[in-house]
This record gives sequence, structure tokens and C-alpha cells, in this order.
Amino acid sequence: MMTGHITDGQTELRLLGAAAFIGLIQLCWASTASQTQRGFAWAVGPRDESRPVHGVAARLQRAMVNFLETFPIFAAALLAAVMLGRTGGTTLAGAWLYVIARALYVPFYAAGVPVMRSLLWIAALIGIVLELVALL
Repeated sequence: MMTGHITDGQTELRLLGAAAFIGLIQLCWASTASQTQRGFAWAVGPRDESRPVHGVAARLQRAMVNFLETFPIFAAALLAAVMLGRTGGTTLAGAWLYVIARALYVPFYAAGVPVMRSLLWIAALIGIVLELVALL
């Protein structure tokens, strides 16, 4: 089920790359924030004892875990749509929605803005659903 015009999938693939880039930035941000709290000696040591983080660092870690939960589903659905030639308005809208929502999700979560963070999570989820709909 596709809406609108058929695309060659190039824009969707670029957006997949953008989502991966967002994930890399998010990983660096979460890692830097948590290691700053835990200290340099712990970061470069064997990390035998657990040192939980709090505040922004903890929120960034949770946001990273959330990204790692959603990104593989998004990537698999998008790649399947491209490989099957099922790209079009639905996949394009889904990819844009996922990328924009994920890019905004992290700063809102880091800032502790609960409602907006949840709405952005839902928007990214809708983006994934649109990728899956294109496969029907």
C-alpha cells in the first residue's frame, strides 16, 4: 500500500543514514555525560563496580537505549521497502517523520520535558509504522 508517487528509494536511504548519524551523536552525548559523572579513572579502568548515573546523564542513557530499540525496526522496514521497490509517499513520509522525531526526542528528553518527549516518541513510532505499511 503506497500513497503518492513512487520514489527510487535514494532519499529514504539518505534518511536512514541521517538516522544512523543521529544515533552516533546520541551515543557520544550519552557516553560523555555518563563518563563525566563517573570520572576518568572509572571510565578508563576495568569498570568492575557499577556506578549509576543520575539527572541528564541518566536520561541520555535511557534515550540511547530507546534509540537502540527502535532503530533496527525502522532500518529493517525501510531497507525491505527499498529492496522490494515499495518506496513512495508512505516510505518517504515515514522516514522523514522518524528522523525528525528522533533528532528532537533526545534534547527534549535530556531537558526533562515529559509530554513533548512522549509525543516525539509517538511520532517516531508512526514513522516506523508507515515504513511497515509500505510492505503490505
